[in-house]
Order: sequence, then structure tokens, then C-alpha cells
Amino acid sequence: MVKAKRSRDAYRPVFVKERTESKEIYNVEGQSKDRSKYRIYLVALISIVFLLFALSFLFSGAKIILVPKVRDIPVKENLSATKDGNLPGLSFDLVVISGEESKTIEGGEMKEVSIVASGSVVIYNSYSSSSQNLDVDTRLEGSNGKIYKTNKKITIPGMTKDGKPGSAEVGIYGGVAGPEYNSTPLDFKIIGFKGTPKYAKFYARSKGEIVGGFKGMSPSVSSLDKASATSELGVILRAKLQKKVADQIPGGFVLFKDAIFLDIKDEDVSFTLNKDDTMLVSIKGSVYGFLFDEEKLTKKIAEDIIDQYDGSEVYMPNIRDLVFSLSDRGSPSFADVRSISFTLSGTP
Repeated sequence: MVKAKRSRDAYRPVFVKERTESKEIYNVEGQSKDRSKYRIYLVALISIVFLLFALSFLFSGAKIILVPKVRDIPVKENLSATKDGNLPGLSFDLVVISGEESKTIEGGEMKEVSIVASGSVVIYNSYSSSSQNLDVDTRLEGSNGKIYKTNKKITIPGMTKDGKPGSAEVGIYGGVAGPEYNSTPLDFKIIGFKGTPKYAKFYARSKGEIVGGFKGMSPSVSSLDKASATSELGVILRAKLQKKVADQIPGGFVLFKDAIFLDIKDEDVSFTLNKDDTMLVSIKGSVYGFLFDEEKLTKKIAEDIIDQYDGSEVYMPNIRDLVFSLSDRGSPSFADVRSISFTLSGTP
């Protein structure tokens, strides 16, 4: 009996195959486990992002309610302010707008009238750095050879350090009534300085024409009619200029309605006879308004009227309703004002 001899190689395929299959099964199971972990991490990450988004959306609708302390406190404050905002304390700004108005009034019964010509001049001081006082009715000799007089007392400043002459403006009128004193602009010398070194160093020049001189028969206009016409024109001019001032107030500033003043000088009121026997009444004037920084003024009032004020933010919605009263102008001219004293009263 012959037995078939089995080769050793006959067993290898089965053994190798089994090992290979075993290995393949092992790899597939490992990859499957790794993918499951990644999915879990991804789902967790998405959940966290969603949660954060939901929370942010929830808190975006939160409300904060502020309840301010409110008090009505009657006040009557005596305050002072300077025009220089660089100095400590309360300051003010000055707004200035000029204009003119005129109207024609009817004349009455014909009468003999005499009217002096009038105008204004600028007098210069190139003599020294010292100021020079001139009395009312100081005589000026015009380049037309006629004598005019100043209508008020003035002080002419001295020369500046750089040699610029000091100057001052003043009204003038003809020494005699009549149209012969009407004139185009003139140059003037001060008669009282003749024969002295000042005569050549003080001089004046017209600011516009000299007009209004008349002598003869004319329809009379009573002083009462002139005063009434001037007063009416003043009201109209004030209202017009006040509106212009209000339109120019910058944000954050307060202009009290009582802190606006109309300044009309005597020389800026003129009465001119027309050919049709009527009279033209004209006035020129300037409105001066005192502006205050609202925040600084509010804080100043709060410091004065609130006990133990701690510097917190304060707002007065009706601050513009307070009554402003100027105590002391401090100068004969608003244009020269550098400091003021005033009173504010009301219930902020």
C-alpha cells in the first residue's frame, strides 16, 4: 500500500489565510472605533457652539433701567463771568450782530427849521503810548475849512508797542446849522492842539459822509413823533437782530432771552428831510448777546444749590427758562466788556 506523501507546503495557505483574515478583521474594528470617537467630539462641539449662541441671544435682550434723582430747587444765584475762557471760573462769549432800519413819517405844518449836519470820525493818537482824553464839543477843523464838534467825551488810547496809533470813534456835528456843512469824507485836525507838538500827531478822518444839514422852510415833525418813530424802529431792529443771533448759537451753549441787548448810539439816529416834505428816520444799532457753556453753567449752579454735591452728572432741561439779570455792565460799551456780574433766578 502506497501512502501519498503530503507536502509541508500544503498547510501554509490555510495558515497564512487565517492569519490574514484575522488581521483584516482587527483593522476594520479599530477604524470603526476611531470614527465613532470623532463623531462624538463633533457633536459635542456643535452642541457647545449652539449653546453659546443661544446664551448670547438670550442676554442681548437684557434691559437696564436708570432712575435719576430729580429735584426742583428754587434759586436766585449771584454769579460772575469773564470773557477769557482760559481763566478759572465761569466764562462767557459775546456774539455781536449789527443792522439798521428806517421809515418815512409825514411832516406837519411848514416852519422855519435849522438842522446841523452830522457824521462820525475816527481820531488817531500817534503822539505817544499814553492815552489822551478829549472833552465833549472838542473842536475839529475839517479839510474843507469848516469847524465841527465832537458830541461826547472820549479817551483815545496810546500807541501800541509796534508803533500802531491808538484810535477811537466819536460822533461829530457841524458848528453851524445848514447844508454847507454836508460833505464827503474829510480829514480833521484838533484845533486845541494848534501850536503844540500834538497838533501834527493827533488827526481824524471821517467814517462816511457828513449829512443832514438844512436851513429853511420845512414841514415840522414834533419831538414826540421823532421819539415814537425811533422807538418803533428800535423794536423792529431788535427783533430782526435777535433772530439772527438765535440762528448762530452753537450747540451746547445757552443764550438767555434777557441776555440780549440792543445798543443804539445817539449819533446812529438820523432825520433826513425828503423832497416830498416827508422825513426819513433811520437808526443803526448792534445786538450783543452773552453766551454761556451749558455744561459748565449747570455744574456751577449745582455746586451752589445742591447740598453735599458729589460732582455727579447734572442736567437741567429748563435751564433756558431761568431769568437773566445783568447786575453791572462794567463798561460804557458792550464791545469793551471783559467781565460781568449777573443774577439767575427761577426753579430749575
